[in-house]
Amino acid sequence: MPQLKAKELRSLSIDELKEREEQMRKELMNLRFAAKLAKLESFSKLRQTRRAIAKVLTVLKEMELKKS
Repeated sequence: MPQLKAKELRSLSIDELKEREEQMRKELMNLRFAAKLAKLESFSKLRQTRRAIAKVLTVLKEMELKKS
């Protein structure tokens, strides 16, 4: 997964951000399973995915606060 920029995320709609978050959570689950089965080559992917989820959630929160 390419590195996500907050600027790019802010250009997406709320529905697209929620969809992106859901996809990344599924990917994180798959990475965790691979790590437990010792099939994961790079553990840094776990960290990158967690951080990408955090960025999406941060942008979602910003959008919610702007609305109110």
